[in-house]
Amino acid sequence: MSDLFAAERLDEIINILHKEGKVVVKDLSNRFDVTEDCIRKDLKTLENKKLLRRTYGGAVLERKTAHSENIENRKDKNVDTKKIIAEKAYSLIENYETIFLDISTTNIILAELIAAGNKKVTIITNMIDVVKAFKTCCTSKVVCTGGIFNNELDGFTGAAAIDSISKYKFSKAFIGSCGVDIFDGSITTFDVEDGNTKREIIQSAKEVYLVMENKKFFIDGVYKFAHLEDVQAVITEERPNDDIYEVLAKNDTKII
Repeated sequence: MSDLFAAERLDEIINILHKEGKVVVKDLSNRFDVTEDCIRKDLKTLENKKLLRRTYGGAVLERKTAHSENIENRKDKNVDTKKIIAEKAYSLIENYETIFLDISTTNIILAELIAAGNKKVTIITNMIDVVKAFKTCCTSKVVCTGGIFNNELDGFTGAAAIDSISKYKFSKAFIGSCGVDIFDGSITTFDVEDGNTKREIIQSAKEVYLVMENKKFFIDGVYKFAHLEDVQAVITEERPNDDIYEVLAKNDTKII
């Protein structure tokens, strides 16, 4: 068996784990038409790389900790997935609403959709790239919070931004996150000031939507800023695995 095929199989196992959260040796053996011993070796290889944790009869995805990364480095990653999420979010926005677009690379795409569309809305944001998306748009009104500028996040966070946000009420807020831990319900980020700012956004919104990729159900940030009970729904590219879906349902958190 070629090394190339083996490498592709390892990549596909990780892809399955990101979608389903766990894998079973017997199922993978049938799927790839290889022996169960071959799959066990694959899982051991991936465990040695700290990508998964082997369990009896299979493996589960190893939770990762998010690391601070400049927004410029994140904007061009997983764009197709983010477009799916942004389009779902856009469908929830109604004419003449006031909405908040938080610091999030997915929200940049959502802002572009709003700017290109014909919905008349007021957008409040603390992200520079969201503001830029409306430079040629004449159907929407844009309000920027101001505050202390965070270059890595391309936006405003901290006390001044929080004070500005607290003066508004908006019908919907679209919030970004580093990750969600379904076991304790925590929603996290890697920056304390960003987290405190997100918390104020949540408090000022009638409805809160978390915009995030499915893989973030297996990633942890370092700072908890909210709980799943604080959001109406998680907008993601596709329905997560049954285990995650059931936990979200218990928290009355919808999946869109």
